[in-house]
Amino acid sequence: MAKTIYVLNGPNLNMLGTREPDTYGRATLADVEKLCTETATDFGLAADCRQSNREGELIDFIHEAHAKQAAGIVINAGGYSHTSIALHDALVAVKIPTVEVHISNIHAREDFRHHSFTAKAAFASLSGFGIDGYRLAINGLAAKIGAVSSSKK
Repeated sequence: MAKTIYVLNGPNLNMLGTREPDTYGRATLADVEKLCTETATDFGLAADCRQSNREGELIDFIHEAHAKQAAGIVINAGGYSHTSIALHDALVAVKIPTVEVHISNIHAREDFRHHSFTAKAAFASLSGFGIDGYRLAINGLAAKIGAVSSSKK
């Protein structure tokens, strides 16, 4: 059975493809989930993709990842990255290797987006690569947990 990674997307990411396409591109959440599933599969991993607009539900997903012994987490907490100490605390509590992703470059945007609580709970943070940041995050997570790409076997 493949090790599972959780790919968690926060508020408004269900609107990808139509929400501010000049900032977030035209790819949809379904495109992101397909990319994550394909990338994870290449490393012999299963991607459990989730999205919620509710902070508490994202915390529940993080706790579930711990209970189910997930190998890692990729999280784009959206706006909650900049405001949620509770998400930070949940990530720290579960001690699961985590990579934070942002589709846009948060450091080139409004000042309030420059700080991320979730980044402080992750071993790596990526921003500005568009949805390809998810592929890069899974590659980095796979290296961290010792998963090897099928193309390198």
